[in-house]
Amino acid sequence: MRVFVILPAAGLGTRMVSGHTAPKAPKQFLVLQGLPILAHSLRAFAVSPRVSSIYVAVRKTETGRMQSLIAEHGFGGKVRIVEGGLSRQESVSNALKAIHAAEDDIILVHDAVRPLIDTATIERTIDAVERFGAAIVGLPAMDTIKQVERTAAGAIITATIPREYVVQAQTPQGFRWPVLQKAFAEAEADGFVGTDEASVVERSGAQVAVVLGSPENLKITQPGDLKLAEFYLRQRA
Repeated sequence: MRVFVILPAAGLGTRMVSGHTAPKAPKQFLVLQGLPILAHSLRAFAVSPRVSSIYVAVRKTETGRMQSLIAEHGFGGKVRIVEGGLSRQESVSNALKAIHAAEDDIILVHDAVRPLIDTATIERTIDAVERFGAAIVGLPAMDTIKQVERTAAGAIITATIPREYVVQAQTPQGFRWPVLQKAFAEAEADGFVGTDEASVVERSGAQVAVVLGSPENLKITQPGDLKLAEFYLRQRA
């Protein structure tokens, strides 16, 4: 059994705007404690002895920047570059087509801008996929969750969802190769676009387990998230 990792990193990071100023680079290449955010994410998987290869999907215009990043840091020779798509799902699909996997191999998909993923969580995810065939990292919901209906006047609450029935999805999200391949093939044939890999797999009828995540495994989306990630990294040091 081998473990392959896919990092979709072709996004533009349109929400990373401070005031009226947009970042000079896509957010995955913004600097976090001296390294691009993407480098932190890559390194977390590269140091795992259970990970065979990492496929990072970037825009064609970012290929040179990605090659330079690999040349500078190496990442154990595990990183491969594939061309990303217009959507996350398309980027993951392109990477899947580049991977030559066997029936018992595992695919992990991780947000390129979750740079604080830790080894223990990666290990738990792989173990859960071995057991269940599909698993994601998630956090129990801490706040009261309301279901709403959107109207012209605003949002109207229609139900309160018990928190014990809700988790906040994180990554990595892991699947046996045939499970993910089948789900993506069906989605492509039907023109379905999911919000994450698990939603695509759920649609195909497979059950997905949940592995406990961490508040530190945050997704850097807004400028404030970058400051919080810096704080967590200082605490680790």
